[in-house]
Amino acid sequence: MNAQSLDIWTLIRSASPVVMAVLILLASFSFYSWYIIINKYMQLGRASKQADQFLDVFWNTKKLDDIFTKAGQLEKAPVARLFRAGYKELRRVKESGKGETSGWLGDMQSIERSLDRTRLEQMMKLESKIPFLATTGSAGPFVGLFGTVWGIMNSFRSIGAQKSAGLDTVAPGIAEALVATAIGLVAAIPAVMAYNYFVRRIKIQAAEMDAFRSDFLNIIKRHFF
Repeated sequence: MNAQSLDIWTLIRSASPVVMAVLILLASFSFYSWYIIINKYMQLGRASKQADQFLDVFWNTKKLDDIFTKAGQLEKAPVARLFRAGYKELRRVKESGKGETSGWLGDMQSIERSLDRTRLEQMMKLESKIPFLATTGSAGPFVGLFGTVWGIMNSFRSIGAQKSAGLDTVAPGIAEALVATAIGLVAAIPAVMAYNYFVRRIKIQAAEMDAFRSDFLNIIKRHFF
């Protein structure tokens, strides 16, 4: 048995069409997962940094107009987007005189709907592409296992055709088959770890938005209604 024939790259190049298709699929999963991981890490990093900057401005600036201007420069932060949406709606209802007909309760409900709608939009943006990581983490090993099973079946067919069960006959086919499982794990493990990490980071952003929503509505009630 030639050791060179069991080299990982040689095994991949000599893989059967089905196993090769499995390997290409898993490689595609892995590359796209890493694209999502890098992109989402940068997105959440900017969101967290700008959220801290915005909250510092919000609690240390007296004029809402000044806060609104600064929030426009920190739009990577979900809480900044939340504030801009709520403040725009507040100005709209005040300028339109809506409160004269619907009362302050109707105005508050309008502002709350604007905040809730923006929160939903920001959550969808934060969670975009994250499910693909979960899919890769859960499906990757099974796709690899399918390639392994198919490769082992080919090995047994080779044994039957050559009427020999020696190590020289079995080893290359088994090694080729196991490569698919290995690649499946290589694709799945980083995806699962990144998914859990991003879910935790997104929960923090969601909690910040919920806390800010409550604080902002309380401020509006005290000063405008």
